[in-house]
Order: sequence, then C-alpha cells, then structure tokens
Amino acid sequence: MNSTAQKASRKWANGAFVRIAAAMVTVVATCLLLGMPTAPAFAAKTWRAAPWADLFRDAPPRSRGKARRAAVPVLLPKPRPADAPSAKPEPPAAKEQAKDQGKDQVKDQAKEQATPAPQPPPQPSACRLALTEAIAIAPSIPDIHGAGGCGGEDLVRLEAILLPDKRRVSVNPAAILRCPMASALAEWIRSDIAPLAERLGSTVTDLDNFDSFECRGRNRIVGAQLSEHGRANALDVRAFKFTDGTTISLTDRTVPRGLRENVLHSACKRFPTVLGPGSDWYHEDHIHLDLMERRNNYRICQWDVWDPMPQKAPLLPAERPEEAPPREVAAGPDDAKSGAKAGAKSDAEPEAEKSNIENADEAQPPREEKPAKKKRRQNRRS
Repeated sequence: MNSTAQKASRKWANGAFVRIAAAMVTVVATCLLLGMPTAPAFAAKTWRAAPWADLFRDAPPRSRGKARRAAVPVLLPKPRPADAPSAKPEPPAAKEQAKDQGKDQVKDQAKEQATPAPQPPPQPSACRLALTEAIAIAPSIPDIHGAGGCGGEDLVRLEAILLPDKRRVSVNPAAILRCPMASALAEWIRSDIAPLAERLGSTVTDLDNFDSFECRGRNRIVGAQLSEHGRANALDVRAFKFTDGTTISLTDRTVPRGLRENVLHSACKRFPTVLGPGSDWYHEDHIHLDLMERRNNYRICQWDVWDPMPQKAPLLPAERPEEAPPREVAAGPDDAKSGAKAGAKSDAEPEAEKSNIENADEAQPPREEKPAKKKRRQNRRS
C-alpha cells in the first residue's frame, strides 16, 4: 500500500468526526422522543416543557411555595340569616348543670343496660284454666326447683274440692300438687267417692291427707330414687269423713269389704299407680296415688283388700256345774287286763276279803321307822 504518515492522519481525523456526529444525532433523537408525547392520550394534555428546556433559555426561576391547588376556589360559609337568634355565651353555672345532667343520663343508660328487662309473666296452662273455682279451691303457687330434680312447675295448693251440688270437701291439711294431679284427684272425689257416699246415705266432708309434696326418696330411704312426692305428683290418702261424724279408713279391716273394693276399682281406673296393704311394708296404713308415666302406659295397682276381722273373739268354755253327770273316760289296755283278772273272781267274796284285810292290819304291830343313816351304817358293817 502507498501510504504515508500524513495520509494516515487525515484518514483518522475524518473517521472520528463521522463517528462523533452519528453519536450526537442518536442522542438528540432520543432526547426528542423522550420529551415529546408518543400517544393520543398524552397529546390531549397540555404541553409541558421538558425539565431541561430551561437550560437553553433565560427564564425567571419559579417559586417552590406555589402549588397547583391554589387555583381551586375556597368555599366560604353562608352568611348568617338576619332572623337567627344571637349566640350568647352561657353562664358557667348553666354549663356545670348541663354536664351534671349529661352524667346522670349516662349513668341511667348504664343501669338500664346492666339490669335485665323484666320478663312478662308466664301464661296459665290449659290445666290451670280448666281447674276453676267451681271445681276446686286451688290457688297457684310459685314454681319449686330443688336439688336433684325435686320440685315442679304449674303447682297449686289444693285446699278443698267442690261437689256438683256446691258442697265442699276439705283437704286436711292442704296438699301441694301439680295441677294435673290436683285435677285428677278432684275428678275422682266428684265422680266416684261422692256417689259412693250417697249410696251409703251420707256425704263426704273431709279427705285425710297423709302426705303430699315432700322432697325425699322413695319410701324415705336415703339415696333411693326420687319419689313422686318429691315431684309434687303424688298423694297419700288415709281416710274419708262423712257428715254423720263417721270416719272410714281405707285400710281398716272392719270396714265392709265391698266398700273397700269399690274404692280400689275406682282409684285404679284413674291413677297409674295405686299402692296399699300387701304392696310393701310402707303402705299398710294408707293408700298411695300418683300420676307417674311409664313405658307403654304400664300401670301398677297393688292393694290387697283383706277379709274383715271377726266381730267377737272366741270365748273360753264355761265352768262345769256341780250337778253334771260324771265324765266318761275311755279305758286303756292296762285297765282292760286288770278288769279281765278281776272278772275271774267271784262276785260273792268281796265282803270276806275286805274283813280279812282289816283283821290283818289290826294283827300286825306297827313298825318303827328307823332313820336311813343307821341302815346305811349297818349295811356297811356287814
């Protein structure tokens, strides 16, 4: 190659300038692209000068305190109307009174929230509505809730039962029962016991209540299952009193058997549980009635109606009168043998034998009785 140092320097200077010029064109094009909007959305906005535009022109500096929101109009309050009352400062006493009233209101609200709202009284049951004063005098009493399920709801204090003819049968003492039990007892007295007394020519006046509500186990055994008496669902009846003053005990054996059987049949038809004499050792002197519900409507009727006792005790035989003939005694085998031997002798010699015996007794001298000790000594010496 024909080249010299001068030619090489010329070539090098031209090449470097071309490369620098190309680089500058690229930088300018990039700056233009960055400063100009490239989409229709940006073109719709107002044009803003590029941050570097101030570098090529003389412009006063912008203050930093100015903000865009300064252009937003400030809303002022509406002018006070002319007819509005003038605002006067309240005295300090009024302010304190208002504060005290506010505190009292807060306390009252706190008390109302703390105390529960009173519950409306429960509505009476259908049994309570049916057990009117025309049937029984049985005021309602509050519910009882004891330990172990003792107590009950819908309770009444049965004081008396009114018969259809308005006559009164007192319950002595008054019985605390559930309403269904009191209703069943009143129906039993009105429909069964009162007609039975009329057939006897009298009227029932009192029912002897032996036991009603009592929070205890069965038969008063400690640890036993809760009795129906503990649920106010049972009554023990001992006797009925009548207008003529007589008292009929249901377990008295001197009472006619037919009367006791009629009471038994009527009670077993109305009450699921009837216990009396013969059921156990705890119901020998009264009748237990309750409304206990069991599976398949199982019923218990255990009451043995014993036969009446004899009216008079058996008497001892009377004393034998003196003029009575001698009693005949049956002869034994020994008596028969002696009689046969005596029969062998003749009947003509009894007087001779008697005389001989008397003479023999007179002829023999009386024997001296010696002490037994001397005899024993003689026997020992011999």
